[in-house]
Amino acid sequence: MPVVREAVPGAVGGGWFGYLSYDLTDPSGRSGGLPPAVWGWVDRVLRLDADGAWWFEALVPDDDPDPVGEVSAVESLLAELPEATTWSSGPLSRPLPSEHYDAVKACVHAIEAGELFQANICARFNGKFDGDPIALFSEGTRRLGARRSAFLAGDWGSVVSFSPELFLARQGQRVRSTPIKGTMPRRDASDEHLARRLRESTKDVAENVMITDLVRNDLGRVCATGSVRVPELLEVRPAPGVWHLESTVEGLLADGVDDAALLAATFPPGSVTGAPKIRALDLIAELEPTARGVYTGAIGLASPIAGLELNVAIRTFEIHDGTIALGVGGGITADSDSEAEWQECLHKSAPLERLLD
Repeated sequence: MPVVREAVPGAVGGGWFGYLSYDLTDPSGRSGGLPPAVWGWVDRVLRLDADGAWWFEALVPDDDPDPVGEVSAVESLLAELPEATTWSSGPLSRPLPSEHYDAVKACVHAIEAGELFQANICARFNGKFDGDPIALFSEGTRRLGARRSAFLAGDWGSVVSFSPELFLARQGQRVRSTPIKGTMPRRDASDEHLARRLRESTKDVAENVMITDLVRNDLGRVCATGSVRVPELLEVRPAPGVWHLESTVEGLLADGVDDAALLAATFPPGSVTGAPKIRALDLIAELEPTARGVYTGAIGLASPIAGLELNVAIRTFEIHDGTIALGVGGGITADSDSEAEWQECLHKSAPLERLLD
């Protein structure tokens, strides 16, 4: 393995890895089973690039005495990988559909009363879990291929995320967000007609445009005047079990804006809250019976080499003390039907629940 002393394209090197839970901004002060935030500093990483090559990367001083020795130690570890582990889990228990119907109807009433334009209403599925969470992550990565997957584990528990959604990516002063709003179930590999139907759906298009505008406004609070733009609007892309509408918002951060200020302006993600965001947060606290936990927060890294990159923590399992939880939900507008919204939750959860069979 050759030694390269400067950062190569795509390098991560190291940095802070962790998550921010939605509970950090829950007006009710509720908390799920995992800590509200977990971050750890890592100065050595293994990275698999797009060409299938492994890189051992380290944040080390230029006078590091033995980089070759470190690389050799990593090669030895890779040659002696432990045996694969397993897990087991029964079916997840769900709340009564009527409970979700009632929350959706109450949200629609609030929209009709002019309190807000849209809110994301969610439910929580729970079950038992035994075994190694990383085995679940490995199998899910192989079967689902989600674009923004993440895995974190510690004494506090584990987070196993198969998210398709980018919350924030910052490199230098350039920042980008790709909100997802709008969903259509997938049937098989030849279901392009469903993708077209999604693109033509008045409700789904309205959902996406409203949240894209919210994200644009959030970034506008910390970006240079005139730099925020929407290079992609209403793109249809596949995700495990569903088609989604995605848009991309990007901008150039104003001088002096650091990651803390960027997060203060944008967290929690607009696609999983609503518009206006403050009223949506309050309504979510009123209508959802339990804390969201990590679900709809953000998972990722902050690196001096790679910048900031966070997913939206959807399609995400939370595991601790022999339990497993999965949050699901969707955007509610004035046109929402409570039964259709519940079915959307089930479409989103189905590929993940099949992992547990």
